[in-house]
Amino acid sequence: MTSTTRTIHLGRRERPKRGSLLLVIPGVASVVLLGVLPLFIVARNSFAVADDYGGITGGFTLENYAKLLDPVYSKTLLFSLGLGLLNTVVCIVVGYLTSYYIVSRPEGRQGLLLLLIIIPFWTDFLVRTFAWITILGSGGPIAGLLGVFGVSGFSMIPSNVAVVLGLLYAFLPTAIFPIYASMRSIDPSLKEAATDLGCSWWGVHRRVILPLSRPGILGAALLTFIPTMGVFVIPVLLGGGKDPLVGNLIVTLYTEFRNQPMGAAVSMVLLVLMVLSMGLIGLLMRRTSNQKGA
Repeated sequence: MTSTTRTIHLGRRERPKRGSLLLVIPGVASVVLLGVLPLFIVARNSFAVADDYGGITGGFTLENYAKLLDPVYSKTLLFSLGLGLLNTVVCIVVGYLTSYYIVSRPEGRQGLLLLLIIIPFWTDFLVRTFAWITILGSGGPIAGLLGVFGVSGFSMIPSNVAVVLGLLYAFLPTAIFPIYASMRSIDPSLKEAATDLGCSWWGVHRRVILPLSRPGILGAALLTFIPTMGVFVIPVLLGGGKDPLVGNLIVTLYTEFRNQPMGAAVSMVLLVLMVLSMGLIGLLMRRTSNQKGA
C-alpha cells in the first residue's frame, strides 16, 4: 500500500471522529452553560462577603457556613431532613401497595390504572395544591362530612398534616412507577411456589416480592427524598409557612432578606445532602446487584 493510499484511508477514518465531536459540542456546551457554570457561581457566592444590601462584594469567608449552625438555620435543616424521610417512607409504603395491586390486575387493565394515576398530574402543580386547600379547609368535603356528625369549624389548613398529605399526593407517582417496574419483572411462579411451600401473604412479600423489588424501592426513595428537600409551594400554602423547608429558606434569603451569600451557602448544603443521599442509595443498589450476582 502506497503512502498516498494510506493517507486517504486515514483521512476517511478521521472524518467520522471529527463529525462525532461536532455533534457532541452542543450538548457539552449546554451542560456547561446551564449546569456547571451556574453551580460554580453559586458555590463561589457562598464564600463571598455580603454588602449592606445583601449583594456580592467578593472576598472569601467561611462565616456564611458558620452561621448555619445557628438554631434558626439548623432547625430548618433538621426539620427538612425529618419531613423528607417521613414523606419518603409514606410514599414507598403507599406506592408499594398500589404497585402490587396494579401488578395483580390483568395485563390489559394495568395500563389503564397507570394512566389514571398520571392524568391528575397533567394539571398545573399550583392548581392541584390549591385544590387541597379546598378539600382540607373549613368549607371542604371533609368539614362538611364531619358537620353531619355535629363537628363544626374543622379545618386542617394550615397544619403539618396537610403538608404531609400534599407531599404524598405530589410525589406518589414518582414512587409508584419504579416499584411497579421492579414488581412487573418478578416471575409469578415464584409467588405461587412460596405459597405452596406454606408462606403466608406477609411471608411471600417479605421473602420474595420485597427483596426482588428492592431496586425499584431504592429508586423510589431517591426520586422522592431529593425533591422533597427543595419543595417550596406546599409548605407555604398548606402549612402556612410556620415550619419552612430548605427550599423556603433559600427563597426567603434571596428575596426577603436579600442575603445572596447566605442563600448560596444554604443551596450548597442542600446540594451536598442530595449528593450524599444519591451516593448512599447508589451503594445500596450496588450491594443489591452484587447479592443477586452471588
